[in-house]
Amino acid sequence: MSCSTTILDRIIARKRQEVADRQSKRPIEELHAILKDQDPTRGFSDRLIAQAATQKSAVIAEIKRASPSKGLLRADFQPAVHAEQYEKAGASCLSVLTDQDFFQGSDDDLQAARRACNLPVIRKDFMVDPYQIIESRALGADCILLIVAALNDADLKSLYETALSVGLDVLIEVHDERELRRALELDNRLIGINNRNLHTFETKLDVTLDLLDQIPDDRLLITESGILQAKDVELMHAHGVYGFLVGEAFMRQPEPGVALTGLFQDLKSCRGL
Repeated sequence: MSCSTTILDRIIARKRQEVADRQSKRPIEELHAILKDQDPTRGFSDRLIAQAATQKSAVIAEIKRASPSKGLLRADFQPAVHAEQYEKAGASCLSVLTDQDFFQGSDDDLQAARRACNLPVIRKDFMVDPYQIIESRALGADCILLIVAALNDADLKSLYETALSVGLDVLIEVHDERELRRALELDNRLIGINNRNLHTFETKLDVTLDLLDQIPDDRLLITESGILQAKDVELMHAHGVYGFLVGEAFMRQPEPGVALTGLFQDLKSCRGL
């Protein structure tokens, strides 16, 4: 690889190798057979949209052990315990990292978290192949993430349609105006704006503020990354943003659920805390 290769480039290259390996060990026909016995999904998009409509924080609370930019975030990593804590603290949904090589996640983490609570769960991974979409549904995910920066238009549309075909919700993630225009070509209800540049991993909350006026009223904006203090939440609320995806701010704390209610003050009254 050239010296100009970014972190995202490396992740995607490795992900394609991983998918090929998984397909060789478990054909997609086996995954389709599992789908026949899966319970209905829990309504990831519906849950977030209903909460945001009340002008209260709709929080996707993330469960992740590590990240490429920050390294190990939590040594005492217990996905089921974290899921229970997040649910009690007022999270609307969960996000679980399943990428192993860069985030130290696993499929088992997602399944353990989902079994431990009643919240809808998004499989947070780097989707590059329809196989992964079917696999996500077979694992029990309620939603998948599509990162516009990692996909061309044809693949983005194909993966989106595959997700809908098996009953999965989709969070489409963008970082700049060009990516947002591409995302809005699809009639998806959730648009995530990642304040972290996945090529450089630089994080700025201004990314959300600069793009939010271009989000149609019929889409729910989810601001992702860099929400670390109550003042960050207040800033977003002041601009009419009520959808959040937060992980690092919780995972670094002794009690992630306590950290959630500390960051999102408006959820305290909702939970009677």
